[in-house]
Amino acid sequence: MVDTAKLTALIAPEAEALGFDLVRVKMFGGAGDLTLQVMAERPDTRQLTIDDCADLSRRISDVMDAEDPIESEYRLEVSSPGIDRPLTRLKDFSDWAEHEARIQLTEQVEGRKVLTGMLKGVDGDRITIDLPKHGLMTIGFDQVGNAKLVLTDALIAATRPLSVEGVEEEEFEDEEALESAHKDEG
Repeated sequence: MVDTAKLTALIAPEAEALGFDLVRVKMFGGAGDLTLQVMAERPDTRQLTIDDCADLSRRISDVMDAEDPIESEYRLEVSSPGIDRPLTRLKDFSDWAEHEARIQLTEQVEGRKVLTGMLKGVDGDRITIDLPKHGLMTIGFDQVGNAKLVLTDALIAATRPLSVEGVEEEEFEDEEALESAHKDEG
């Protein structure tokens, strides 16, 4: 398997050149079904458009063709992290404070391998999470194996677009009309 750190070092400058923050670079699958997954976001919106994904995909393809760091065939998947996004950088735990997260630890802490609760913030390289029926727990960023936001109504509300097809929310007379417009989009 290819070193993810090496791939990240090749891909990060391409994302940055387009003004994007790299969220995650991950290889998964096996022989004949290998996927290079790249997640990025615009710092202001925390998402990417389809055109953004296409632009980044082309840049990554060019670099990968030139450097050829992956010996076997693979599929390139470029996307926005989505609503229930992975938390891969220390700043993610700070940015998403007051939202629910699920953290899988690299090893057990206080008899727990998985923590699900409300993120409370970051102090240095330490993450604090409020666990139901347990209270506050602080762990090191280096203890995080895998983490992602949990899809909740509060998260949906926090990431909901401010407009529907260019129409500002205040132009809707009531919340029901706005919700109907959002449903009509999808």
